[in-house]
Amino acid sequence: MPTIRILLVDDHKLVRAGMRSLLASFPDFEVVGETDDGAAAVELAGSLKPNLVLMDIAMHGLNGLDATARIRQNHPEVRVMILSMHSNEEYVFQALRAGASGYLLKDSATSELEFAIRSVTRGETYLSPPISRAVVDGYVQRMMTEQPLDLLTPRQREILQLVAEGRSTKEIAHRLSLSVKTIEAHRSQIMERLGIRDIPGLVRFAVRAGLITADR
Repeated sequence: MPTIRILLVDDHKLVRAGMRSLLASFPDFEVVGETDDGAAAVELAGSLKPNLVLMDIAMHGLNGLDATARIRQNHPEVRVMILSMHSNEEYVFQALRAGASGYLLKDSATSELEFAIRSVTRGETYLSPPISRAVVDGYVQRMMTEQPLDLLTPRQREILQLVAEGRSTKEIAHRLSLSVKTIEAHRSQIMERLGIRDIPGLVRFAVRAGLITADR
C-alpha cells in the first residue's frame, strides 16, 4: 500500500513521542515531521507535503482550529484530523467548520486510530463513535437554522464589508494592519463559507445582509 505521510502537531512532547512510536508500528504509516506550534504546522504542511495532519486543539500561539483552517486554505490536498481529549460538541462543530476531515478522541483504541487515519486519507470524514451521532445531527440542524452571516467570524465580516465597499486588498491589509496574503486567505474562506465565487456576489450578499447600502 502507498505510504501515508503524517505530520504530528501537539504541544506535549510525551504525547508526540507516544504517537510517533504507535504510528511506526504500522508498516505503511510514516511520521514525516512534528511540531508543538500551530503556525509552524501550517508551514510544515506546505514543505513536507503530508497526506494527513494529526492536530491537537489547545496550543500556545495559533490554536489547532485556526491552524486547520489555514492548512485547508493554503494546502487543500492535505487532510487534517483533530486528535483531542474534548468531546464537547462545540469543539467538533468548530473543527468541521475549519475544514477538518476527522475528530478522534485521545482515549480511543489503537485500532480506531488506524481505521480513522485510513478513512480520512481515503477522502472520508471520521468522527469517534461516542460523539458522531449527536454531533452530526446537531451540526446539520445548526447549518439549517444559522443565518449565513453567522458563518463568518467578526474579522471576516469586517473584511467582507470592506471588500463590498470596493476597497482593494492592499487597502484592506493596510487598514487592518494585516498582510496582503492574510487578507486574500480570509477572502477565499469567506467565499467558501458563503458559497459565493466572485466579488460581485460578495457585494450582493453584503447588501442583502445590511453590511452596506445598495447605492455604494
